[in-house]
Amino acid sequence: MRYVDQLPHAVRTENHVTITMSDGVRLSAKVWRPTGSDREPVPAILEAVPYRKNDLTSTRDAIHHPYIAGHGYACVRVDLRGTGESEGVLLDEYLEREQCDAEEVLAWLAEQPWCDGSTGMMGISWGAFAALQVAARQPPSLGAIVIASFTDDRYADDMHYVGGAMLSDNLAEAGTMFAYATCPPDPAVVGERWREMWHERLDAAQPWVLEWLRHQHRDDYWRHASLSEDYGALRCPVLASSGWADGYSNAVTRLLSHVDVPRKGLIGPWSHKLPHLGEPGPAIGYLQEVVRWWDHWLKGFDNGVMDGPMISAWMQESVPPSTSYQERPGRWVGEPSWPSPHVQEVVHPLDDRTIVREGEARASSESAHSPGRVHEVQSPLSVGQFAGKWASYNAPPDLPYDQREEDGGSLVFDTRPLPERVEILGAPAVDLLVSSPSRSAQVAVRLSDVAPDGRATRVTYGVLNLAHRSGEDGPEQLEPGRTYRVRIPLNGVAQAFPAGHRIRLSLSTSYWPLVWPAPSSVQLSVHEAGSRLTLPIRPAAAPDGIPAEPFGEPEGCEPPEVTQQTEPEQDWTVSRNLVDYRSSLDIVKDRGLQRYEENGIEVGLRACEKYLSTADDFGSVSGESAWTMRFRRPAWDVRVETRTVLTSNETEFHVDATLDGYEDGRRVFSRTWNESIPRVNV
Repeated sequence: MRYVDQLPHAVRTENHVTITMSDGVRLSAKVWRPTGSDREPVPAILEAVPYRKNDLTSTRDAIHHPYIAGHGYACVRVDLRGTGESEGVLLDEYLEREQCDAEEVLAWLAEQPWCDGSTGMMGISWGAFAALQVAARQPPSLGAIVIASFTDDRYADDMHYVGGAMLSDNLAEAGTMFAYATCPPDPAVVGERWREMWHERLDAAQPWVLEWLRHQHRDDYWRHASLSEDYGALRCPVLASSGWADGYSNAVTRLLSHVDVPRKGLIGPWSHKLPHLGEPGPAIGYLQEVVRWWDHWLKGFDNGVMDGPMISAWMQESVPPSTSYQERPGRWVGEPSWPSPHVQEVVHPLDDRTIVREGEARASSESAHSPGRVHEVQSPLSVGQFAGKWASYNAPPDLPYDQREEDGGSLVFDTRPLPERVEILGAPAVDLLVSSPSRSAQVAVRLSDVAPDGRATRVTYGVLNLAHRSGEDGPEQLEPGRTYRVRIPLNGVAQAFPAGHRIRLSLSTSYWPLVWPAPSSVQLSVHEAGSRLTLPIRPAAAPDGIPAEPFGEPEGCEPPEVTQQTEPEQDWTVSRNLVDYRSSLDIVKDRGLQRYEENGIEVGLRACEKYLSTADDFGSVSGESAWTMRFRRPAWDVRVETRTVLTSNETEFHVDATLDGYEDGRRVFSRTWNESIPRVNV
């Protein structure tokens, strides 16, 4: 990244500005704005997240907020109530109170003498959720939004559930927020009230996974704040981005398809990162694009920001399997609209091993299997240990590894070696004719790029809890022995398959620990005749529709110094004990103790996840998320430790959790939870 120190406007920073809500709670904000904004007011840009502006996101914030402010905007970073230095408590994600707070902050911003009355919202992940959700409420000052790594569907396309099956990230994210929602404010900012505020948070805390387990299918809990319930509610322009390695790769194209507002989409090779910090690379000059967006929609500049393609996507080249990449080779392609007029859905029957050429649909003259053949698949729990994270953070290495071992416990269909290069852009889908002897079952579907040497790189995947075959509102158990036609959509992707490679479709009945298993092991029957793979083929003759290098070099402001005081640790270990057949995935993410030199606070963060199972005993699976957060100044040392363990049997989930707070080495708070919740999503 190129750090910029010469900007069109000099910037002043206010580190702790309080904004009082209608119920009296005061939120803490950091404000960057042009020094001349007192005389010449400017639009205001809001980012609201719970991740602590004073320390844990301060490095990231310092790259983009001063940069945007230096181009003539007031950037305002707010800690959600109950986090950082804001008062109150944070009880769950995306509550009505949170959105009301954001609306009140926007109204406050529009009235400030340094604001010209127009506002925007931006953010990644929670901040992007907040911007999209608040935009749907149509606050009068909000002129446009910029969002990255988001979803418009809180149930079907977030870290909680996929295809009606529960993701292990439902536990992992709950563990994250169990820790963040119980951290103390900084006494150097809020004064002696810090202890009272901290204990208010501790007293109100509970493991969020409990609430998320109480809503195992689409209901009003998930419908709230899901734009997919009413796309017409969004009436302001939106610049939306994500990455193919992110868990949120689907929302950009879905949003472009369904909203009727000025919109642009951008999808790179990235994990859960802002595009100017994109990993795997290449990162791009995203902040320049953001400034152009604000200049047009908030200042009225005729700068051509809406020219060019509606969506720009990184067409990924074939790569060997790896758990991390510094760069993903490829090229940018642009589409004038979405769905694209260039992309053709091409159907491949599973009893036909040829690859259908562009625009053609034909039967093979020599099928690898006889018509009507039925395959049986009953996967071991080990299928999924090399699946990586639901959403890659590119640290620790968390992308899927070589799929050959996974394929050993799966039902596999390969094409013949491709006679020519094939490119896909969009969401593949698989239609299956299946039957089960059990009332509950799930199927995971993986699409892989198989090199001539046999190495298999996962390209995309999808999962379906078969109880959700007819919809997500009310699951219906299977009738044993009955044959069902089901469709499994896979995550969207842009991927090139070279000539000589094979395209592999792999089906498994478990995908642990990425997905929580079905209540018991099931032998699923897959009827070859009538089952098919649909690929979104982007023909080789289609124009790229975009310059070869459409984006500038990544740039931003140089962040303040952070001193690493103890060594960080990152680990991702798969282990199997062949004595007791116990398998484990252990993940460690430890930042070490870091000192933020700008304000002197010292912060330590250690997060550990563990996923266990024994042989193929589906009742043996367990997940654990444990966090330690430490905050330190002279004469002040506070630590929060949280631990959540999730287990299950055929009828219930069991949650055991602990929360401990320490001040100067003494435990000053402790609470334990032991709760069971029925499994209704089966």
